[in-house]
Amino acid sequence: MKKIDKTEYEKRLNKITQIFEELVVHADEQSTYRCPYKNRFDHCTAKFGCRNQRKIDEGTGLLCVGDDKLDYRSAWEIDETDDTIQTYQKAKGTITCEGKEYQLSPGKTVFDYADDLAVQVPTSCFRTGQCHECIVEIKQGMDSLRPPNEAETFLRDNYRLACQAVVLDVDEHIEFTPLRRTPKILTHIVTELDTPQSPNPLVTHREGIVYYDNEPIDRFRGHLYGLALDIGTTTVVANLVDLETGETVSVSSFQNPQRFGGSDIMHRISYDGEFEGELRKSLIAALNSQIMEMCEKHDFVRQEIYEIVVAGNTTMRDIFFKQDVQSIGQKPYKSVIEHEYREGIRSTTSLTEKSRRLGIRSNPKAMVYSLPLIASHVGADVAADLIAVDLQSQDEVVMLVDVGTNTEVVVGNAKRMVAASCPAGPAFEGGGIEYGMPAYPGAIESVKWVDGKIDYETIGAEKPQGLCGSGLISLLAELRRHNQMSAKGVFADRKQRIMPLLSEHGITFSRDDASNLAQAKAANYCGQYIVLRHFGCSPQDITKLYLAGGFANYVNLQDAIDIGFLAPVPQDRVFKIGNAAVGGAKAVLLSREKRADIEKFVQNIEHIELETTADFFEIFVEGCQFNPMPADMTKT
Repeated sequence: MKKIDKTEYEKRLNKITQIFEELVVHADEQSTYRCPYKNRFDHCTAKFGCRNQRKIDEGTGLLCVGDDKLDYRSAWEIDETDDTIQTYQKAKGTITCEGKEYQLSPGKTVFDYADDLAVQVPTSCFRTGQCHECIVEIKQGMDSLRPPNEAETFLRDNYRLACQAVVLDVDEHIEFTPLRRTPKILTHIVTELDTPQSPNPLVTHREGIVYYDNEPIDRFRGHLYGLALDIGTTTVVANLVDLETGETVSVSSFQNPQRFGGSDIMHRISYDGEFEGELRKSLIAALNSQIMEMCEKHDFVRQEIYEIVVAGNTTMRDIFFKQDVQSIGQKPYKSVIEHEYREGIRSTTSLTEKSRRLGIRSNPKAMVYSLPLIASHVGADVAADLIAVDLQSQDEVVMLVDVGTNTEVVVGNAKRMVAASCPAGPAFEGGGIEYGMPAYPGAIESVKWVDGKIDYETIGAEKPQGLCGSGLISLLAELRRHNQMSAKGVFADRKQRIMPLLSEHGITFSRDDASNLAQAKAANYCGQYIVLRHFGCSPQDITKLYLAGGFANYVNLQDAIDIGFLAPVPQDRVFKIGNAAVGGAKAVLLSREKRADIEKFVQNIEHIELETTADFFEIFVEGCQFNPMPADMTKT
């Protein structure tokens, strides 16, 4: 046996010991920077959400995309001498949302603060930045946040994902608001238009089997429900309807979360062209959330929803149905569906699709039907309005005005009907107005000028935060009546650019605000004026003026007429019909006959493009002034 060389043995032993020491040092260093839940395949083994988790294209599990440069120990170790703790103690900044306030501390996300403030922000991806549901608007303090990362590339301006927006500067003030909120949305139509009828829906059941248009689709689970949807640019309303009794079981409403893509139709179209599918994704997520809330509240399962009927303007409807909307934003402003109809490829502009393909939580075999379009931007929501008021059976000349971001005007009777769309924009819903806001609690909704000051009422009788649409119309009318502002929006003090309204609350009204409102008002003015003139009648000839839409329901009629926002139809002939679009969608959900009738009727409606009118520019300039519209068109 060969004798062991002790010197060589010691040398090799020392080398092995050194190797192990280096391994230990390396392991210790790795444990500092490499997440302990990250395995050797860079897969995440954690059972909780993390912003570094990403879905794996194939197979199961989650991929960890952490760069191993972050010291994870700080997540669970607390050192009272740490600079982070000292910074927190010295932090002067606060974060606010919906009137609630919280002290800032570094390293937390806006989503974390939403939890602290008890503000509901939606998510379905455990805050990893994948679902894109937690979009918030940063109203103040954008520079105090970490710059947007790769997960937020689809967002513009002051919109962020709450789960990715990390607070860095704790000495400034940050204010945010979730996009999915519940403003004062009108969710019903007037009682006489919503009387129960004898239902004759496509969905029926007999002998324990549910049928859709006589085709068996499911076993009877105890309920036959349908969903009537009105998808507006600003708001969404959903009525859960019992298809056997015709009664509305539940009403749900929320602000359209697509606002991050722009506040008007044209901006949404442009955004969808650049980030295809993001707008639709946000809307479907919000709708599914509302459906699940309905299920929990009324103790039923989503599989008991067997049909969905959709009303909405052309753009909102087609985005919902996964259609390319780019042609709607270009002359002649028609959707792909309308082009195909005009070319004889389609027999109708209505759409029918399986709910499963659209990703809606309902019965897997449920169908989604959209009412037909009329033309261009005059969409399925107007078709629903016509059904709600039975306009197609009227013998006398009537008028329908559906006020919103995109206002639609219809004049006529059963023999002849003319329609047009007015791109009014979001000004009367708070967009572009310094202290404008949607109809949330705290919004000023009516104004009176008393002894040089304004007297006001707010929604919910809460502290005033700004003015919603009805409050802005009321303010304009009062300023004109008391000679505080000229018809062209110039204040009595011609040098004054900003007028204090409520100094104690910091609320003002500016010349720029008046200018933005004037242009939005002019769009409504042009639509009504040109359609009335084209039909060959004046406001005084209208036997009934139906005002549709939640916004119009709260407007003071005299105020609106005095500034030229509405045609001067005698007020005893004006009927506020509320959310007629969802009422029409419900009627179609309950009646196969009404569905067939509206499909035929819309084909004969005459549509006019306002901007092609020879004197459109002159009418628009006149409409920009805060004066009443002529009562007799024959003298103009």
